[in-house]
Amino acid sequence: MCNFELLLINEKAKMEDLQKLEEEFQARIDRGEKIEPKDWMPERFRKQLIRMMSQHAHSEIVGMLPEGNWITRAPSLQRKVNLLAKVQDEAGHGLYIYCGAETLGISRDEMIEQLHSGKAKYSSIFNYPTLSWADMGAIGWLVDGAAIVNQTMIAKCAFGPYSRAMIRICKEENFHNKQGYQILWALCKGTPEQKEMAQDSLDRWWWPSIMMLGPTDKDSPNSKDLMNWKIKMQSNDTIRQRFIDRTVPQAEVLGLKIPDPDLKWNEERRSYDFGEIDWEEFFNVINGKGPMNKERLQARRDAEKNGRWVREAANTYYKKRKEQAA
Repeated sequence: MCNFELLLINEKAKMEDLQKLEEEFQARIDRGEKIEPKDWMPERFRKQLIRMMSQHAHSEIVGMLPEGNWITRAPSLQRKVNLLAKVQDEAGHGLYIYCGAETLGISRDEMIEQLHSGKAKYSSIFNYPTLSWADMGAIGWLVDGAAIVNQTMIAKCAFGPYSRAMIRICKEENFHNKQGYQILWALCKGTPEQKEMAQDSLDRWWWPSIMMLGPTDKDSPNSKDLMNWKIKMQSNDTIRQRFIDRTVPQAEVLGLKIPDPDLKWNEERRSYDFGEIDWEEFFNVINGKGPMNKERLQARRDAEKNGRWVREAANTYYKKRKEQAA
């Protein structure tokens, strides 16, 4: 038997072993078991998780920027404290998820470099400007509301560290959602000018909030694998419909009008029909052509540069203490 034939036999044996491992892996997922970092997993499962988790972590960190812009301009001390606490929560969410992604064999430095270079994506919603105080309400109500609908599903996902992180994060996101709704409630019960400001904010944030839940199922190239592995528990379109169905009645309580002339209740489906989404805008934003893409990324690059001395000082102090202990 020649060397080439031996090579073919060995490769075939490896493929058969790999196929068996993948079948056992899928069987575990189908049984509802959690996959932990030290468990065997297909390489593409690992890569998809890294992509999804790093994108989520980046979104939490970049998401601090539109709100941080309003901390000093909030209308009362209580509002300042509440908003500051929320921004602090978002930083913590990013750290939880970065830590979970690191268990998959990628470093935080590498993930952050991918963000700053533009290689990694983050949620499209954070590339829109915050023009008024009402936007702090709209972000909490709409953006965090959409995130909750999505993330409560991730809390049931097959990867243990991601699932467990989402349990705590969703509790805090519920607080953020109620905080945002309360801001708009106060504005809507205030002067006509304040209610007009709330309506203007809803008009600007409604469609981006729907878009942030991802492209339609037919245009989502990763959804099939993610749902098969139970990383995603529901499709983008299903989650989007759930968000709309729960949010429209809340807008009616506020006395605000959803900016969608095609929105109407479908008695047969027991759900809302809604208008066509501008997917061209969505893809422009995620590809770097949104209103605030350049400013958001530059702010993160500046923060990395300006905070470098703190990290270097902390590392030097740690090494010094370690040497003293030795």
